[in-house]
Amino acid sequence: MSKTIKIAVLSLVALSLAFVLAGRNSGKADEEKVVIYTNGDEEATAAMETSLKAAGYEGKYVLQSLGTSELGGKLLAEGTEIEADLVTMSSYFIESAQKQHSMFKGLSFGTKALEQSPAYYTPILANTGSIFVNTEVLKQHGLPMPSSIKDLTKPEYKGLVSIPNILDSSTGWLLVQAIISRYGDAEGKNVLHDLITNSGPHMESSGSGPINKVQAGEVAAGFGLRYQAVMAKESGLPIKFVDPAEGNFSYTESVAVVNKDSEAKTSLAMKMAETISKDAREELLKHYPVALYEGEKVTEKNKPAYPKKFKQPLTVELLKQHQQFFKSAQR
Repeated sequence: MSKTIKIAVLSLVALSLAFVLAGRNSGKADEEKVVIYTNGDEEATAAMETSLKAAGYEGKYVLQSLGTSELGGKLLAEGTEIEADLVTMSSYFIESAQKQHSMFKGLSFGTKALEQSPAYYTPILANTGSIFVNTEVLKQHGLPMPSSIKDLTKPEYKGLVSIPNILDSSTGWLLVQAIISRYGDAEGKNVLHDLITNSGPHMESSGSGPINKVQAGEVAAGFGLRYQAVMAKESGLPIKFVDPAEGNFSYTESVAVVNKDSEAKTSLAMKMAETISKDAREELLKHYPVALYEGEKVTEKNKPAYPKKFKQPLTVELLKQHQQFFKSAQR
């Protein structure tokens, strides 16, 4: 082997070793990062990341967004074996996962939440349901302004209503809770059946689907998150939000720390959880205007007229019951 070839071979070997070492170091660095799983939408994720970066945690975490059903399934199936060190998720899923796996660590920081919650999570945002309408489409079809969910089951609304599907969307659960609370199982099933019939092809898998269709003028009315309708109206669109007579039901999403073997990483995850719950609230409150902590205020337009809570605690088991109720109403 000539001297030139030997030098070339040795150079290639050295370069390969450098790549291997770099890969190992990179892998080690990733292993040291806190893994955050969240079901939060774009606005919530942006607010959380802004707070973490401002607190000096940039490069110290990896954030992964998952759908509510997907993340809920992982929590219930994997328990403490889940890759995540920190989770932001619908509170009822966190409670059910804790009940099944005892997988979350008690929070080491205090909060001034308006409502008491278990020691292992604290809420970061809340969503409230309502009806919303496109006033121009209502006028085009000569439709009266609805005042209740039941109004949307009238024959004149056929094909002009959009609702979220509870099988795919937590927002759909707010609709079903309102119907069952007001009308009970028997009458409620009839109301829901007529509403599903009127929705036809406009039953959406995403909670944002109905407001998008109302904004586009594809339908006259929809059910979804109240704050989205408030924002649409403020942007100048012909949108009006209507607090239904059946009530404005809400659910919260919370942050919790998974109890892992690594004390150092769990400690860092706990600090990030505190940052999200406190520093991200100002931005979160703009998009999810529901006061959760002492001192927080929301504008009058963001206060629902008929705030209500379901008589039973929200759990995954109750969600499954209401999903079955929804399926039976489809027949």
